[in-house]
Amino acid sequence: METGKTASQINCLVVIAHYNHLKTLRQVAAQCCAVWPHVLVVDDGSDVFPAEILEGLKVSFIRQTPNQGKGTALVAGALWAREHGFTHIITIDADGQHDPQEISTFVAKAQQFPQALIIGVRRFDSTVPFASRFGRRFGNFWVRVQTGKKVNDIQSGYRCYPVNLLCVLDVWSKRYAFEVEVVVRALWAGFSVQEVPVSVSYTAERVSHFNLWKDNVRLTVLNTYLTLRSMLPVAHRQYKQVGNEWVPQNYYQTLKDNLAAPGSTLRNALSAAWGIFCGSIALPGIRQVGLFGGAGWWNLNRLLCVGFEKLCIGPFVPALCIEVGYFLRHGRFLTEFNMTTLGKQVLQRVWEWLLGSLVVAPLLACVAFLIVGACGWILRRRMHESI
Repeated sequence: METGKTASQINCLVVIAHYNHLKTLRQVAAQCCAVWPHVLVVDDGSDVFPAEILEGLKVSFIRQTPNQGKGTALVAGALWAREHGFTHIITIDADGQHDPQEISTFVAKAQQFPQALIIGVRRFDSTVPFASRFGRRFGNFWVRVQTGKKVNDIQSGYRCYPVNLLCVLDVWSKRYAFEVEVVVRALWAGFSVQEVPVSVSYTAERVSHFNLWKDNVRLTVLNTYLTLRSMLPVAHRQYKQVGNEWVPQNYYQTLKDNLAAPGSTLRNALSAAWGIFCGSIALPGIRQVGLFGGAGWWNLNRLLCVGFEKLCIGPFVPALCIEVGYFLRHGRFLTEFNMTTLGKQVLQRVWEWLLGSLVVAPLLACVAFLIVGACGWILRRRMHESI
């Protein structure tokens, strides 16, 4: 999704979402004005009306009441930007942790990738609070599981959003969880996520409105939903650009584009192989966790993963694993099936099932990889010939 507006058409607005950052707001706004001519402050229902604090600065100002959350403030900023002809918004926190001098870095990256969500990856050192360092690693892990993509700082508020991205994505979160959800949904929708390194400063005057309990509960609920949704073998809605607007594609077009995408043949073959492998391993329950976890981590085709995993439901594959396990233990195949071999010796059969699956699972996975890979190669070749 890197087509669209050219570098000369990029028009960025710096958006400062503000809620009771009275000590740092003016300094942050002034520093932004010193390096960029278009700055908007979105006040999210602060206790004190901040207009006097910004007096004398060339900034635009909107206010929403009552307090509705950072996510809502950013969307309000994006809508204001679209109404005034801006293509991108660069969001910077009002607490002074970000360096406005680095705004030009986001602008340059946006010129290179005009339809990408750009995240400022904070350079952490030993002075950064442990909670921030742990939270970043924890959040990055779940995004990798949910999307198969590596994001190095999911919690950074220093970002550049294409306005059309924020206007088309259906993001449910309204507060801090918004910044996590919007990245996951952007990746699901096919938008690119780019990164730039940025500095960070945690000063004594920094005010954080992150509620340890409420916001962590919100993040937990959100990650649970996003993880469960990522497990469903249903393709995520993709978007395409029509003129200056982005419209959702239908399911058939999304499926067709996925088949025609570069690397899709290998991805689909690996998906089938992983499904067969997990379905063959004699670890009921645990293998389902591995199936969906691996599918998310490696960004595999979940529909193929689940479909091929279901092919391994008994009795054929478990019986094959037991026979192989029995052969490995005794040097011959099990040919007698009676109350003794299947009843009294059930624990031995379970052990042989597990042992045999360690051989059968990788072999069947290789077979599935070759078959699906060959079919995919033939299909792609025919699709190209028909164009």
